[in-house]
Amino acid sequence: MRFIILFTMFLLAIVLPVAAQQVSIELGKSKLPINQYFTISVSLQDQELKDISAFPDIEGFKKSTKFSSTKTIIVGGKTTVILSITQNYAAFEEGEFELKPFSMKVNGQTEQSKGTVIQVLPMAATGLQNPLLPDPAADADEEIEAEQEFVDMEDNAFLTLYTSKKEVFVGEAVGVVLYFYLANEDQRLLDFHDFANQLTTILKQLKQPNVWEETFEIGEITPEQVTISDKPFLRFKLYEAVLYPLNKEPLVFPQLYLKMIKYKVAKNPNLLAEDRLEGYKNFRARERVVHVKELPPHPLRDVVPVGVYALTEGVSKSTLSVNKSMKYQFEITGEGNLAAIMAPKPEQGGGLEFYPPDLNQSITKRDGRITGAATFTYPALAKQPGYYSLSDAFEWVFFNPEKAVYDTLRSQMVVRVTGESDSDDLILSRNLGPFYNIIENEENTLVSLHYVDEIKRYTNIILLVLLVVSAFVFFKK
Repeated sequence: MRFIILFTMFLLAIVLPVAAQQVSIELGKSKLPINQYFTISVSLQDQELKDISAFPDIEGFKKSTKFSSTKTIIVGGKTTVILSITQNYAAFEEGEFELKPFSMKVNGQTEQSKGTVIQVLPMAATGLQNPLLPDPAADADEEIEAEQEFVDMEDNAFLTLYTSKKEVFVGEAVGVVLYFYLANEDQRLLDFHDFANQLTTILKQLKQPNVWEETFEIGEITPEQVTISDKPFLRFKLYEAVLYPLNKEPLVFPQLYLKMIKYKVAKNPNLLAEDRLEGYKNFRARERVVHVKELPPHPLRDVVPVGVYALTEGVSKSTLSVNKSMKYQFEITGEGNLAAIMAPKPEQGGGLEFYPPDLNQSITKRDGRITGAATFTYPALAKQPGYYSLSDAFEWVFFNPEKAVYDTLRSQMVVRVTGESDSDDLILSRNLGPFYNIIENEENTLVSLHYVDEIKRYTNIILLVLLVVSAFVFFKK
């Protein structure tokens, strides 16, 4: 009796770990000859198979047959049924291969596997599994695959190149975006294929020779939900940029092609067989042309900026004394090629003297548009008392493509300079350069302008005395 109890406890110790885990992933032998299959099995305890995700791909192996098996265990009147679905993998060659960690979803439950390293050895002379002998499970699976019929489902997807304008002026911004649209219900039918290499080719085709290009950074390509004709779509943004034509040559974008993986779907899906068959389909975006117009006649037509701009300005002091300094800020805000804007050159003269400005530039790229501000800060020195309108010194001409007219940004600031003009103070207030900066460290003793002439005279006297003495000594001897 004691022996029976111990034996029963031993069986329970074996069975209970299995009962604790309803779904598990089991890997086959990690060392096997090339003529045997490596296997991955998914086991379910006391439940039916409702859905299961695809088995992982293994580099160096090809998926072969798939079969299922059922094991029934009865202990103490309790019945446990274990259903196993096994995927066979056939090795292409001998060597060492890595099965990376993977996960599978079975009946809504996700199971993880740490993977393993598989060693494929030379063909075994004899083995438990001989490819020349019939495999009942393999035969059954091949029969299922032979009966499986795949159909090519119609997909609702398209590739399109979008341009924000069909006609622009020279220097005017035009947005260019490449989209791939896919209907929500067709996600299982399509997948990207060799996307990095294809995108490199597409970007070369999109390059325009006579434009200033501002590209938008696109990191990971993630879909966004959009609605087209009341139907939900996934939209993938593949490329986005804003182009500024440098001359009147039209922008020509050729036909673009994107090769996608297109799956055929099993006519009679079966959990023990693949339900999709991989194929390919090319999607085409039609050619686009953006015409470019010359700017209207103007003396500054070849250098004038193009965009929609406004002026924001300010001064550090609106009232200051003679020989004192201030700062004037001329900020250009709006939409256009802000990176190419040149600083306004002030008209010199009058009671204010302006010096070269500092530049602070901020650019925002969002929603296919480039906006921002270019801020120029000019140091200025008051020279003469009076009232000075900065409109006499600052104006900035640009072309507004929305109105198709030239416009000018002019300062509205007025600065008052108080005090009296003092030319000496004005000279002292300036930075006269490094030569004068060292004056405080130099000796200030006065030196006669005839100092060198006096040295020459005394030297000549000494030489004459030496000559007389030498003559006297010579004649005496």
